[in-house]
Amino acid sequence: MSGQDIERGQRANKNRTGSSSSNNNGAHVPSPTYLIEDTETQWTSWLVPMFVVANVAVFIVVMYINDCPKHDQAFKGKCVARFLGRFSFEPLRKNPLLGPSSHTLEKLGGLEWTKVVQKHQGWRLITCIWLHAGIIHLLVNMLCLVFIGIRLEQQFGFVRIGVIYLLSGFGGSVLSCLFIRNSISVGASGALFGLLGAMLSELLTNWSLYTNKAAALITLLVIIAINLAIGILPHVDNFAHIGGFLTGFFLGFVLLPRPRYGWLDGRNLPGSAAIKSKYKTHQYVLWLVSLVLLIAG
Repeated sequence: MSGQDIERGQRANKNRTGSSSSNNNGAHVPSPTYLIEDTETQWTSWLVPMFVVANVAVFIVVMYINDCPKHDQAFKGKCVARFLGRFSFEPLRKNPLLGPSSHTLEKLGGLEWTKVVQKHQGWRLITCIWLHAGIIHLLVNMLCLVFIGIRLEQQFGFVRIGVIYLLSGFGGSVLSCLFIRNSISVGASGALFGLLGAMLSELLTNWSLYTNKAAALITLLVIIAINLAIGILPHVDNFAHIGGFLTGFFLGFVLLPRPRYGWLDGRNLPGSAAIKSKYKTHQYVLWLVSLVLLIAG
């Protein structure tokens, strides 16, 4: 945890908490729930939007290769949205999420236990993150990515959030591959759960900086619980969710600790008045324990 981040951005002045404001329509807008240094950096989010563009582009390519009217002779005339030509979706009885066939997903890098373990195609642990089972699956994941990822990238920069996203997706793929052996798994859900896990660990490790601690914690736990509950539904890979969440949770302790309040301003004070340590003791402990667990995992 060096004092200088390798990312670069423009600084934006932020107000300290303790008051609320109203928008032009008179609506009550709550103030931030944590204390922010006036000199803290506000990043411009560009990586998360690029992730969204990449996922959409990959889905278009997958549908082009799938070419339902050509390859599904058994369901001839039953492809959904046939006016799209080779981009039309598989029949609903084959894929109710409006997407390609499982054969196409497997061919293009879907996660399948036999291919990874017995045929040593480890690259599928990464490629499956960029594939989606259908347009509904894609839209839900990308909306979640926008709402969660942009906020985190603005606060912590593209390097740290990019690392958490990719490694969490990988961690979700690993756990999924260990427990699911009879079906194909695709989607960015593991990476998204990693961002949720990182949000939770960021809240815990920076606990003293938050003003509305209980409200922030309860809200986040409810969101996580609802998403994990959805994983109980049929055909949902909850192991990828859990694996991604745990990976992101531990990475949050390693990559997202904030300096103790007053440290940035305190660097300019005389030696006797300056704050000696950038982080608190519990942050160092959590950083070390999480790093060991990540390596062991």
